[in-house]
Amino acid sequence: MELQQMRYVIAVAETNSFTRAAERCLVVQSALSHQVARLERELGARLFERTSRRVRLTPAGEAFLPAARQCLEAAERATAEVAAAVGVVRGRLAVGLIPTVTAVDIAGALRAFHQRYPDVRISLRVGASDELTRQVEEGDLDVAFLGLPTTARLDGVDSRELTRGRLVAVVAPGHPLAGETAVDLRRLAREVFVDLPAGTAGRVQSDLAFSAAGLSRDVAYEVTNADFLARLVGQGLGIALLPHAFVPQLAGVTSVEVADAPTRVEHVVWSRAGRTPAASAFLTALDIPGPGGE
Repeated sequence: MELQQMRYVIAVAETNSFTRAAERCLVVQSALSHQVARLERELGARLFERTSRRVRLTPAGEAFLPAARQCLEAAERATAEVAAAVGVVRGRLAVGLIPTVTAVDIAGALRAFHQRYPDVRISLRVGASDELTRQVEEGDLDVAFLGLPTTARLDGVDSRELTRGRLVAVVAPGHPLAGETAVDLRRLAREVFVDLPAGTAGRVQSDLAFSAAGLSRDVAYEVTNADFLARLVGQGLGIALLPHAFVPQLAGVTSVEVADAPTRVEHVVWSRAGRTPAASAFLTALDIPGPGGE
C-alpha cells in the first residue's frame, strides 16, 4: 500500500470521478485507475462502485477513506517535523476564524508569515466558533481564532485567551438611541434585533445576557455575515450587539454603550495532539505561547 494510492482514492472520493481526480492529481486517468485497482486487489475489496454515469464509495471505501486521510496527514506531518528539525518550516497552515476577531490582524499576520515561510501552504476558513473548534479537534484546522461568552468551556482543544471586551449596541445613525450616552438591556429589549443564527456562540452570549436579566427580545433577522448585519442595521431594520473593538470597521452605523452588556472573550485554539511546525511558527510570530509557555 502506497501513500500515492491513498491520495488517488481520496481524490476520486472527493470528485466522484476518475477523470476529475486524475486532473487534480496531474496524472493520466489510466495510471490513476490502475493504481486504485491495484490497491483494491491488495485490500481484497472494491472501494468504488463504477458505472457509466457515476462513481461512488462502497461500504469498504467508506471505511477506508478516514484511515487513508489520517495516514496522509501523519506522513505530511512527519515530513514537516523533519524539515523543522533542520530549520525549515514546510507543510500546511490551516487557519480558522470568526469574522469579528479583533485581537489579531489575521490578514496582516498571514501576509508576513507567507513572506517568511513561502514553502508553507496557507488556507483560511471563516465560520462560527463552535464549528471551528470541532474542525481543530478533528485536525481539519491547525489553529482557530474564536469569540465566546465568559461562561463557555473549551473541551477537546488547547487554548489561550487573547482579549476580552464588552458588547455595545449598534444602531442606525438616525435611530432614537443613537444620541444616548448609554442604555441597558431592558431598554434594548423593546427593539427588533439583527443577530447571528440561533445556537452559535456569538448569538448565545447575547441570548444568555437577556435571559439572565429576565428579558426576551425579538430577533427578526438572522445572518452569518457581519458586514451584511451592519447593512441591515444601517437601514433601520433592527439593532445589534457587537464587540466594541469591532464596530469601527463597520460603515453606516453608530454604537451606544450598554451598562449591563455581556462580555466576549477571544481565544486562539489548537489541537491537543500538539502544534504542527507551521502552526508553532505562526503563533510564535504572534507572541502566543504554547503549553508551558513554549
